[in-house]
Amino acid sequence: MGDKSHVMPTYNRSPLAFERGEGAWLFTESGEAYLDFASGIAVNALGHSHQGLIAALTEQANRLWHTSNLYTIPGQESLSDRLCALTFADQVFFCNSGAEAMEGAIKTARKYFAAKGEAERYEILTFTGAFHGRTMVTLAAAGNQAYLDGFGPVPQGFTQLNGFDLDLVEQAVGPQTAAILIEPVQGEGGIMPVPTEFLRGLRALCDKHDLLLIVDEVQCGVGRTGRLFAHEWAGISPDIMAVAKGIGGGFPLGAFLATERAASGMVPGTHGSTYGGNPLAVAVGAKVLDIVSDEGFLAEVERLGLLLKQKLAGLKDRFPDIIAEIRGEGLMLGVKTVPLNSDMVAALREAKLLTVGAGDNVVRLIPPLTITDADVEAALASLEAACMKLQAVTDRDQSQ
Repeated sequence: MGDKSHVMPTYNRSPLAFERGEGAWLFTESGEAYLDFASGIAVNALGHSHQGLIAALTEQANRLWHTSNLYTIPGQESLSDRLCALTFADQVFFCNSGAEAMEGAIKTARKYFAAKGEAERYEILTFTGAFHGRTMVTLAAAGNQAYLDGFGPVPQGFTQLNGFDLDLVEQAVGPQTAAILIEPVQGEGGIMPVPTEFLRGLRALCDKHDLLLIVDEVQCGVGRTGRLFAHEWAGISPDIMAVAKGIGGGFPLGAFLATERAASGMVPGTHGSTYGGNPLAVAVGAKVLDIVSDEGFLAEVERLGLLLKQKLAGLKDRFPDIIAEIRGEGLMLGVKTVPLNSDMVAALREAKLLTVGAGDNVVRLIPPLTITDADVEAALASLEAACMKLQAVTDRDQSQ
């Protein structure tokens, strides 16, 4: 192969490469251990090499991998039954990724109105700071120009609103408006929790104007905030929800869920996926749901999240020149830094802690939901080491 990689250079990758993982830890070929507080970007909800997931995958792999959705897939039937029993939803469509789940959610909302003879109602209101995926339509939904530049005409039908202001939202509702789309906690945007009263206000606005409420729980769902889904903190029910990442525990699986009313336009031929909901994926997804939906599991996520948040607050008090703010819920926490967040990510990587950056100069801490108190202590030791290193740089720069 030579020295040149033939992988398309669309990622700014670290040269780190891992050979194996166990729990919250990853190991390089040479045996170096790194504490993984990135979780494959909130994907490895149950950590690495989880024996229950391995057993579920292996058992299914020995029976059947793929048949396509031309035939009934029993694993889809049982997993959708359980998802609907645990949520607001009546129907589930399985796919492979968060972007696919969001595309399906958007199509479902638009099709609902078209099927009622109101095809002119296709506009979806979204919010700045959001991230909904990397397809053309999901990029258009979020409206991040940096991601859209160079890819030709932008798909129409989305209006981005700045800030969580209910009056602004109501003013934006017009005869073309079909739905409101929001992440209950903005992930890529900087771990920005949406205020509870705002989410409740959006539900009321949707009811008032016959709109559909879509929640994007691709990153904040599946136990990440200490509830099975983050919108539950507000006590509301959406009409459509997109999920992925944690639902497969590392195996590619996504889904969008909807009420019977919202999904009424999704009849045979309106949507499809070759791989979506294949027997391997839904077998793993079922095992993840077994574990994450347990009340005791979620209570432990909430406890560990509070413990980590409290310790981060103490670190912020000690290093005010480095840490500006701590935000988030459960094990979806953000550290807004004073130096560039990329410098903090790099310093933490040197201290053997893996994290991931986000908007608003935030470093995301999104570890496996199965971390221990000892993992929290190890993470804090790395965070302290990184803060000390960056503080030394800051002190040196200020003295010059």
